[in-house]
Amino acid sequence: MKSSRQLVADLLAQLDLEVLEDRLFRGSSRDIGGKSVFGGQVAGQALVAATRTVDPGQLAHSLHGYFLRPGDMAKPIVYEVDAIRDGRSFATRRVQAIQHGRPIFSMLASFHVAETGYTHQMDMPDVPGPEELASHDELRHAWVGELDRVPDSLKEAVGREIAIDMRPVEPWNLLAPDKRAPKQYVWFRAKDAVPKDQAVHRAVLTYASDFNLLTTSQMPHGVSFFTPGMQMASIDHALWFHGDLAVDDWLLYCMDSPGAQDSRGLSRGLIFARDGRLVASVAQEGLIRQRD
Repeated sequence: MKSSRQLVADLLAQLDLEVLEDRLFRGSSRDIGGKSVFGGQVAGQALVAATRTVDPGQLAHSLHGYFLRPGDMAKPIVYEVDAIRDGRSFATRRVQAIQHGRPIFSMLASFHVAETGYTHQMDMPDVPGPEELASHDELRHAWVGELDRVPDSLKEAVGREIAIDMRPVEPWNLLAPDKRAPKQYVWFRAKDAVPKDQAVHRAVLTYASDFNLLTTSQMPHGVSFFTPGMQMASIDHALWFHGDLAVDDWLLYCMDSPGAQDSRGLSRGLIFARDGRLVASVAQEGLIRQRD
């Protein structure tokens, strides 16, 4: 069992890409229990690759990515960055994540210098604080008795350790899911300190933003990743950064799913800092297919 410090150090090392050539990078993968590379990992690494090709004063304010093929955890991923535009205020980058000679993920990211201007935001929901809630790790141990419901191929995934501490306001047992409204609130943060570099915090947030989001669209149907015959995959992922953030301090992820159709579920999220500031917004469509 790894310590919290080791888990976060491992994640930061994973996001610290190897430079191969000008605008060409290589990253490795970690098995966190899925059948292919975790989508948040690919998006986070792609953002790091793009960030390394812009001026230091420019920070990512949005990204839009498509997951094209499952990633192979046993092989490295090469990230190719195309500098589409460099303006005085904005810069745009296109990133292709490549394995076995084919793209597995394609992303556009936009960067912006800090500016003053009009500001408004929605209020953060009034929910219990994270100190009052059980962590995902604690809940996972409580659900071990439900393992007989899980296919053998997925049982190892239940015990995987990750670098993100997640504390749902109203826990939903993924091993024995009930039907409920497609809405959930989850506090989360890195399990150990992260370097005070805003670009790093935004990369880690990109990684963490892929947890729980697609699950929200399954709630009305009482199914989850662990349901026999369930096929889940992120199709696309969009993220907007609204201000500086600290991913090693508690953030509240407010998620809902306005609809699902044709085996695709749409999920949205707002991410608030502990002080009530809206720091990011997220949207994702994902595959939720019941196979025979």
